[in-house]
Amino acid sequence: KNQASPRQLFKIIIYASMNRIYSSRDIETACHRDINFMYLLEGKPVPDHATIARFISLHFSKCSKNTLAEVSNILLKIGEISGKSVFIDGTKLESVANKYTFVWKRSVTKNCQKLFEKISDLIRECEVLYGIQIVYHDQISLHTLKRMRKKLYRIKKQEDISFVHGKGKRKTPLQRSIETLESYIQKLKEYIKKIHLCGTRNSYSKTDPDATFMRMKEDAMMNGQLKPAYNLQHGVDSEYITWIDISAKPTDTGTLIPFLKDMEKHLSFRYQEIVADAGYESEENYLFLEKNGQSSFIKPMNYEISKTRKYKKDIGKMENMEYDPEKDSYRCQNRKMLTVQYQRKQKTATGYLRTVTVYQCHECKGCPFKEKCIKGNNCKTPMEKREKRLYVSKVMKQKREENVKRIISEYGNQLRMNRSIQAEGSFANVKEDMNFRRYLYRGKENVTAQSVILAIGYNINKLH
Repeated sequence: KNQASPRQLFKIIIYASMNRIYSSRDIETACHRDINFMYLLEGKPVPDHATIARFISLHFSKCSKNTLAEVSNILLKIGEISGKSVFIDGTKLESVANKYTFVWKRSVTKNCQKLFEKISDLIRECEVLYGIQIVYHDQISLHTLKRMRKKLYRIKKQEDISFVHGKGKRKTPLQRSIETLESYIQKLKEYIKKIHLCGTRNSYSKTDPDATFMRMKEDAMMNGQLKPAYNLQHGVDSEYITWIDISAKPTDTGTLIPFLKDMEKHLSFRYQEIVADAGYESEENYLFLEKNGQSSFIKPMNYEISKTRKYKKDIGKMENMEYDPEKDSYRCQNRKMLTVQYQRKQKTATGYLRTVTVYQCHECKGCPFKEKCIKGNNCKTPMEKREKRLYVSKVMKQKREENVKRIISEYGNQLRMNRSIQAEGSFANVKEDMNFRRYLYRGKENVTAQSVILAIGYNINKLH
């Protein structure tokens, strides 16, 4: 009974984040020395650092997003945020996992393939030596190996063979086969577990399996070293962090839809204008926002480069060719037609299917503009035989044009300028002013909880 209540512990950790104190040991020290922390404890004994860490990881992590939603709802109620436009951006924050704990999916898959070759050799050897038949289809599974192990142990029992261990003992061929098989089973289990933990990612950390190895902006060694990290997404409104999400994806493109769905699920209000930078542009994101009844103010990936003289003079670009909507064809610099050849489906990393129309010109032979028009020096086909092709997603082209009209308007310009100030500003405050550069807890749930504590502390400082 004579202990700090969860409410008092919550006050302490939020006040600590407002004062750039993040370690549970440092919070415990502050409770002993700082009169403000003593006031928040209301005369209760100082909680141990392990109690503070357990409160964050076991209790607060379960309801962290609901707490942030309540803070955002209060900010809307008192008129501090608009509830209309949200500025979204992401940054990478390093995990507490060690640097050299990486597991690469490609490497594991490669080793797994080598292991299957060794297993195939062992199966053939056992069939010859012991006269057993191992039936398997295209792929050898763990179940196949377990059935084989059962048959070998049955032979051991029938022939009453005893296994020997230690120096100067000679192992029987059966013992060697069983021991080799057992080691292969263990290795296969290890590889299956690693591939399962990777999921759709390319890597993970052994000491923090939720962290993915990413290229960080802070590169002390200047060698592009990958570090275990999380992609932190901020939704900012009127300079307040109204929503956060943690993603294991290094790029921002696939994080927008989960972020918006999560935000809509928790908040009592719904944003109508979604403002984001070029990293969030994709056909899937455009269609999702349109279906959701939200306006997109996303800067196209080619927006800045399309304003340069070099881009405008590049005759090989689709944007610099004449388009005939009636014939559905493009006309090149040499006044030749690029007509529709076929359509093909492309599947993105998120599983979205986009339709790409392929246009081709059959009159490229002897064209004086050929070298400027057809790019790509790594193509195996000689330049004389190559023909100009365009790969166009009509849906993406249409949505991008609609979006560009919105962002170049006076209101769109204001929103884009605001995004760079607000979203980038929230990360500047967290990383520089609050001096938070690395998470102190492992696992996505705990990292989310720590990000929420930072966001609430930041919002209270701003409100104050």
